[in-house]
Amino acid sequence: MPRNMPFGAVRRGDFPLAPGLAHLNHGSFGATPHVVLAAQDAWRARLEANPTGFFFEVLPEALRQAADRVARFLGGDGADWAFVENTTAGINAVLASLSWQAGDQVIATSQVYNAVQQALAHHAGRVGVEVVPLPVPVPFVDADRLVQAAARLIGPCTRLAVLDHITSTGGTVLPLAALIGAFRAAGVSVLVDGAHAPGQVALDVPALGADWYIGNLHKWCFAAKGCAVIWAAPHRQAELHPTVISHPYGQGFPAEFDYVGTRDPSAWLAAPAALDYLEALGPEAVRAHNDALAREMADMLADAWGTEIAAAPAHRAAMATIRLPKEGVADRSVTRPLSLRLIREHGIVAPVMPLEGRHWLRISAQIYNEPADYERLIAIGRAI
Repeated sequence: MPRNMPFGAVRRGDFPLAPGLAHLNHGSFGATPHVVLAAQDAWRARLEANPTGFFFEVLPEALRQAADRVARFLGGDGADWAFVENTTAGINAVLASLSWQAGDQVIATSQVYNAVQQALAHHAGRVGVEVVPLPVPVPFVDADRLVQAAARLIGPCTRLAVLDHITSTGGTVLPLAALIGAFRAAGVSVLVDGAHAPGQVALDVPALGADWYIGNLHKWCFAAKGCAVIWAAPHRQAELHPTVISHPYGQGFPAEFDYVGTRDPSAWLAAPAALDYLEALGPEAVRAHNDALAREMADMLADAWGTEIAAAPAHRAAMATIRLPKEGVADRSVTRPLSLRLIREHGIVAPVMPLEGRHWLRISAQIYNEPADYERLIAIGRAI
């Protein structure tokens, strides 16, 4: 596949997306190209042809080769990377591996992903750990003020900071390197929820200076569903274990993550095919197209609705969250049905989400999108 290929509707054929749907929600579950699904099918067929031989002889080396390919894209050494099903699974592994004491504090952003918030409530609540929110202003316009606010929250009992690289609800690219620097300078460990970052922004994970970084490949890197990666700094690997303890316990990271029992590893083994697809398109070209389209369409919708965008252009990438004109207090019980109505009644896939008690709509831009996909939202957003 040559570089500089055109984007827009011409790329729809690369994906098995249903015709008639405007898929503006790449940020939730991604979309997997046919070529990657074919690679996954090939791995699955190889597994089923000789399951015992595959798990004993093929899988260990194949997973390490896939991890090496991830490292070439995201930085560092393959030995510092392992696969997990999704970012939430990786974050749970880190939280479960830490030794907590009553009175410890964890700082997490006010836009922390709901599943991560629940994981924090579970692990912290069991031993009396306090979760302290770091408010992310809406609209987000000033990175320095957020870093200063984070520094002020750090206290003698602060043990961990859980930071979103790109917030799920607001689509806000946080000043991650500066935040990590502030926490690490105070001796606070940093766990990064990078669910949306790989493929959406340029990334060298080890250079960020975090202790752990978990990111999905099935979102912006075109991998098959259930393909995410976990990176651990070398000095944090001995204490890190998967949530499922199995035969390789005590053999170190990443051996423990590579095998936790019988499961289908084909999505992980097909990750190199997904990264090859992205590399062939040109990651810089993909990001430029997606960022520009998301920015233009967000401005169009905010202007048409007379509302606002959750983050300034300098703090967004291929996602944008725009406040809807809808009145009333919003929570997940109200916004989820609205998202489903958009699909069922209008053929538009874009999540309606609560943010600071208001109704917001998040759009994503990907290589198969073009302006016509978004323009129908103008009238619908006023009426929803």
